[in-house]
Amino acid sequence: MISRSLPAAPANVIDADGQPRMGRYAGSTGVIDWSTLAAPYARTSLWRRFHHKRWQYVALSTPQLLCGIAIVDVGWTNTAFAYVFDRQQGKQIAGFSQDGIPGLSAKVSDQPGGPSRFHCFGNRIDYQPPTDGGDGKYQLSLQCEQFELEAEFDASQAAPLLLAVGPIVHGSVHATQKSPGMPLTGEVRVGDQRYALEGGVASFDYSNGLLARNTEWRWASAHGLDIGFNLQAGYFGKQENVLWLDGQLHALGNVRFEYDLAAPLAPWHIYTDDGLLDLQFMPEGARHENKNMLIAATRYIQPIGSFSGWVKPERNAAPHPVEHLVGVTEEHFSRW
Repeated sequence: MISRSLPAAPANVIDADGQPRMGRYAGSTGVIDWSTLAAPYARTSLWRRFHHKRWQYVALSTPQLLCGIAIVDVGWTNTAFAYVFDRQQGKQIAGFSQDGIPGLSAKVSDQPGGPSRFHCFGNRIDYQPPTDGGDGKYQLSLQCEQFELEAEFDASQAAPLLLAVGPIVHGSVHATQKSPGMPLTGEVRVGDQRYALEGGVASFDYSNGLLARNTEWRWASAHGLDIGFNLQAGYFGKQENVLWLDGQLHALGNVRFEYDLAAPLAPWHIYTDDGLLDLQFMPEGARHENKNMLIAATRYIQPIGSFSGWVKPERNAAPHPVEHLVGVTEEHFSRW
């Protein structure tokens, strides 16, 4: 059998000649500085100002809750959102979505997985990675009108991160670091209700690139401690399609999403063209948002639910069953 494990991540996503190190890797990389790109990927500082997009997203899941938290810096402005979805009730029970003050409200690090924050009009998100020589634990703190959250997740024994680097049509280059599932502790407070996060699973998505003005994708992500996957069809091709299984990271092929956008809470069928993943997604509810600010727009729906089916690390391997793995799918369009 041919191993599909990925090579080790480089310390810099741009080489000494200014060329991006395209590909998929296992592990973390250093600070991303797109100003050092050479032709044909180099762009002027003004162009980068309007096309440089960075975001830090974190998902926290337990048998009862799924929480999504994101800080987004689109260059000329910024935004953030967070929500708490109660799986037993099948609905969002708390959340916020807030556009920030350009240049002031948000900070998304140029170091993948680095410290990020959003402070604006009473909404606060603080995200801190493990310190050098520390205990390998990430810290996430959130306060808003509808809920508060304190979470800690431990990367010390986790499988490798994914690093993906690739070209962007009508843009330049994009890079993303995505995590496997990590053990989670902490608490969510919604009014008088307290929800323990102990025994849950955390994962994160850090993305940093020079993207096209119009960007769209379909996405699926779900994680346990010994299995997880990230799947995307759209602006980044198959670059970030991977499977985490038993501590190893494996590349996947192009993914197909079969679903009815007019009925997004109906079952989805998701599979890869290499025969390594075939899943049914059963939505339990969804978060959606439509914003039209004339010069910019965002339209997306993110169903929350569970995945069942099978995955394989290699074509000749026996299928590994997936049973009710909690996660999300997404249909997303941005003009930014």
